[in-house]
Amino acid sequence: MTHIVLLVQCLGLNLSAPLSWPTWVLVICSMLKRRESRRAVDYRLVALLQLLSTGLLAAQMEGLLASGLQLITVILALSGLLAHELGGVVSWAALLRRSLQLLLAALPLALVLFLFVPRVAPLWSTDLGPRGGAVSGLSPEMDPLSIGQLARSDAPAARVTLDEEERLNSNSYWRVLVHEQFDGRSWRHEDPPFPPRSGRGGPLSAGPSQWWRVEPSAIRMVPWDGAAQPVSTDQWISSEGELLMASSPRRPRSYRLQQGLSSVGWQQQQPQPRDRALPLPPDHLPRLQALGRTWRDQPKDVDRLAAAEAWFRSQPFRYSLAPGAFVDLDAFLFDQQVGFCGHYAGALAALMRAADVPSRVVSGYQGGRLVRPLGGSPYLDLRQSDAHAWVEVWLTGQGWKRVDPTRWAGSGQPSDPSIDAVVSAQAGPVPWWRWLQLQWWGLDLAWTRWWLGFDQATQAAWLQALFGEQLRWAGLVAVVLAAIAVGVGLMLSRGGWPGFHRDPLQRSLRLLKRFGVKAMPGESFPALCRRAGGLRPELALEFQAMAEAQQQLDHALLGRRQRQYQRKLWRQSRARLMVSASRSGRSARS
Repeated sequence: MTHIVLLVQCLGLNLSAPLSWPTWVLVICSMLKRRESRRAVDYRLVALLQLLSTGLLAAQMEGLLASGLQLITVILALSGLLAHELGGVVSWAALLRRSLQLLLAALPLALVLFLFVPRVAPLWSTDLGPRGGAVSGLSPEMDPLSIGQLARSDAPAARVTLDEEERLNSNSYWRVLVHEQFDGRSWRHEDPPFPPRSGRGGPLSAGPSQWWRVEPSAIRMVPWDGAAQPVSTDQWISSEGELLMASSPRRPRSYRLQQGLSSVGWQQQQPQPRDRALPLPPDHLPRLQALGRTWRDQPKDVDRLAAAEAWFRSQPFRYSLAPGAFVDLDAFLFDQQVGFCGHYAGALAALMRAADVPSRVVSGYQGGRLVRPLGGSPYLDLRQSDAHAWVEVWLTGQGWKRVDPTRWAGSGQPSDPSIDAVVSAQAGPVPWWRWLQLQWWGLDLAWTRWWLGFDQATQAAWLQALFGEQLRWAGLVAVVLAAIAVGVGLMLSRGGWPGFHRDPLQRSLRLLKRFGVKAMPGESFPALCRRAGGLRPELALEFQAMAEAQQQLDHALLGRRQRQYQRKLWRQSRARLMVSASRSGRSARS
């Protein structure tokens, strides 16, 4: 059973990640070792391999479902180990209870380590290659057709929740990629270099936070609002305003952003970005370039942008996800005049460059569905169908300004019947299976926020709030708490607090001590009860009944009803002996 759960988790691994192959090797080795195991040492090795495999899976799969499966794997591995150590004389229900007891005993120490041990960034964050299965999402090359195909996909893209619920806006723009290179038809993106770790995100002052959960994709860039700041050293903002993560993009990623007080540096990029945000292919799009040059007579760049908007609104443009084939942007602007966001964004950016205004295309997501789950905080559900493209133009004194030319076509309303159907489907009721999925995603996002969100910045802020200027005492406090946690764990693993034993054998031994009978080295419990019966002949039958019930509970393979019956006999005989012990105590005092 344990290996089945492990294999199910391995199927979700990204095969291009460095840790995926060692994980597969450990799982397969544990399966092969289990088939040839005959001795207790072999079964211990199998359990160790299973627990190591679970640890590797936990390092790669951090969602709520994955964490639940990993917990089940640990419980099953411990139960299998205990079954072989005890020789199969205890039922599976008792083994599971004992496994849960051991996990509970380890919980205090795990909590102390979780709170005080410094958090580290992921050690394995690169991909070994393009393997790992196909993923959907935005592409570094913004060809209008690619956006149109993505907008027809209902696959999940990301989920975001905010500390301030009122800021969850279904009309928000979530930027991902910046495309600056233009070849006359498509806009391409170039990955920025990795900055030094000292130049990446770090702790900020307290402020509202965004909590994100992003589905696997083919790019390192992740969605954000363009204003919040990363708080982890494995995240950083490029000079073009892209948010990047060092972790592998081909697995689900979770991250937190914090609203800072500092200005957004990428929007005020200096000097004026003319080298990469102005070139146009000289022998392409003659009509587009001629139109853009007519706007150069305007003295200010804001006036040139206003002239472009006026021209777009004066034309009979229509929005459609199925505009048909087109030759180039000239054909779109002056002949066809039917398209979707990719067409409008690419055309406006080219026109602004022809008008000598730096511009570029940005692709990301716009909107999202607001979900209020039964468990967890409200969140925005972003789908691939929310993929969108818009333009950023460089305006003197303002920096990069977002412009969405799609809203200039038909007053910004979709005119294609297929688009109306998509909007209606998003606004109407959802099927029961989708409702359950949305509820689960709400719990998963809450897990990401309250458990996985305890990162380096959160830990540093927590320790600072706890110790203030006496932060040097944190190590000593951690050692003391760890020692206390170990002691608590040992007591829990042995059955509870001193003087409080739920184990029937321990309770029976305590009762026999009240009659002055203590176990000698090597003496079995039935022999101890026979010796007690010799000292108190009038209670010999009760001692014998308690011993027989005790042996059945400890060593016999009993069903649920049989165990309940034996426990009832044990309680009855023990109750009669307790009454006799109480009477004897009162007689001795009188």
